[in-house]
Amino acid sequence: MIRKISAINFKSWKQTGDIKLAPITGLFGSNSSGKTSLLQLLLMLKQTTESADRGQVLNLGDKASLVELGTFRDLRFNHEDASCLKLGIEWDQPQELIIEDPERKGSVLFFGSSLGFHTEIDGNGSGRMAVKEMSYEFAGQMFGMRRKTNDKFSLFPVKKTTDSFRFTRTTGRSWDLPAPAKCYGFPDQVKAYFQNAAFLADFELAFEKLFSRIFYLGPLRDYPQRQYTWAGAHPADMGRRGERVVDALLASRERSEKISRGRGNKNLTVEEYVAHWLKELKLIHSFSVEPIREGGNLYQVWVQKSPASSKVLITDVGFGVSQILPVLTLCYYVPEGSTVLMEQPEIHLHPSVQAGLADVFIDAVKTRKIQLILESHSEHLLKRLQRRIAEEQLSYTDAALYFCDIKGGGSALQPLHLDLFGNITNWPAGFFGDEFEEMAAMTKAIVARKKQGE
Repeated sequence: MIRKISAINFKSWKQTGDIKLAPITGLFGSNSSGKTSLLQLLLMLKQTTESADRGQVLNLGDKASLVELGTFRDLRFNHEDASCLKLGIEWDQPQELIIEDPERKGSVLFFGSSLGFHTEIDGNGSGRMAVKEMSYEFAGQMFGMRRKTNDKFSLFPVKKTTDSFRFTRTTGRSWDLPAPAKCYGFPDQVKAYFQNAAFLADFELAFEKLFSRIFYLGPLRDYPQRQYTWAGAHPADMGRRGERVVDALLASRERSEKISRGRGNKNLTVEEYVAHWLKELKLIHSFSVEPIREGGNLYQVWVQKSPASSKVLITDVGFGVSQILPVLTLCYYVPEGSTVLMEQPEIHLHPSVQAGLADVFIDAVKTRKIQLILESHSEHLLKRLQRRIAEEQLSYTDAALYFCDIKGGGSALQPLHLDLFGNITNWPAGFFGDEFEEMAAMTKAIVARKKQGE
């Protein structure tokens, strides 16, 4: 699970400070206040890890990418060419990482489950990105690289860091190191120049594994179709627009995967779980994905609005069903322990369904042990989270809520303080509009109209 992220000079953020994340993290606030940029930071790093170009410091994306951020100048706060971009992330590993001593068989140098990564990136004078420094924090130690000149780097710490460990140079000339691979990887020369630095590759691998467990669903989702083609693909996620949701449902069916719901509860397939929540949220009575003909690759999604109604295609019911389908499926389709990013999961949904989404997310966090980071405008979703904390169905420590706003020309972040009973003790002014002002204006208008009629 990601525990903390931070950024300096990233898009509209001059400085985010340390943003603590929880199993459910909610980002609220006005339009264009920087909420989406925080998700884009993680998506940018994910597509960087997936890039085949190890010389590309950051993959800023194109139209086919998870996120398209333009140029390095576009990326920096106020497009300031002299500003240095700083990014940080801290996370917990699914399993403990053990670093063995290469010089003493059976001896352990470091161990732990928490890792931190930080990088500083500036320009190389021609508009291209260049790593100034990058480092990993692990077991109370820091290991990284720092630029000495334009193309030469040194490994740090190169001196004694504990009573039992120091980097040992290979006998011969003391060569300088080249730049890091991408923004987070130690170059291959590290292994050649130092006798006992091979373990640094474990940090790079842990970083890549972290981002392989991050999945994303955007705010704009595909229209439902009257039929879907499935050629046996097993997608990793739903796609940015939820376009692979039927593929995912059929793939999980083929794998006969079942999700444990705890002692005394029946295990459900992903498809059954989705059908359960669609019914629980009172959207439809039943849901199924069926082949047009046995053995074919064309499928249709059928729904039944009520027990007494006929089955119809998903295209013939309200738009909300097709919009929530990728949200529900993604929560139960991704591997356990994944981090799921969602923008406006509540879009096109009735207020009561928006509130019910909070229950879906709480259940997914508990049964799948996933982490959810949501960008939302839904007061109803937030209120249900608060209620579940009061009812002790969700611990107040398992939710991190933030309000984003623009102040002084840049984005500003305000943590919303939750107490044991789900109360937010520091509501920002105008958080979801001013209900009292609206009612006062309405009353004033009513009085004025009545006077006109006298």
